[in-house]
Amino acid sequence: MSRSATGWVARVDEDARVDFTAFVVARSPRLLRSAQLLSGGDPYRAEDLLQTALARTYLAWGRISSEDPERYVRRVLVNLSTDWWRAPWSRVQTTDTNRVDRRDVPSVDDVVADRDILRRALQKLSPRERAVLVCRFYWDLSEIQTAAELGWPLGSVKSTTSRALGKIRTLLTPPIVPSQD
Repeated sequence: MSRSATGWVARVDEDARVDFTAFVVARSPRLLRSAQLLSGGDPYRAEDLLQTALARTYLAWGRISSEDPERYVRRVLVNLSTDWWRAPWSRVQTTDTNRVDRRDVPSVDDVVADRDILRRALQKLSPRERAVLVCRFYWDLSEIQTAAELGWPLGSVKSTTSRALGKIRTLLTPPIVPSQD
């Protein structure tokens, strides 16, 4: 890297730039879905997460391209998601008037409705809990791989997964309504 008038500039050769571009084209859809899950379904934050992660990956491309660059990007996504959650400005709650409750859309396919319910339940989890569930069940990583991916002890992965799944079960279980007999 070298210093320019506007900041640090990465010097990447043409072959590496082409490799990076091919990686982005091939992996962006899957990485964007991961970013959406990590951001609790906020599409704008997910796009920001992915763009920032890809920018950081581009700067490190020379040393990671021969390894597993997707794993590197996933780790950056998790770290960025956690960092944004910790930032005070990210705790401001916004109301999205475009989101529709399931009762208001009876014609939607059951699979899409179930995904929406699950996405809403995921939004209620902490970023740490979402990160472990994304690693374990979306990326299909083992507990050991998840621990390595997140840089956590294995016990933390197990306990956080258990706690997060318990919360999801509670959120997805319909309440019992007493009969009026």
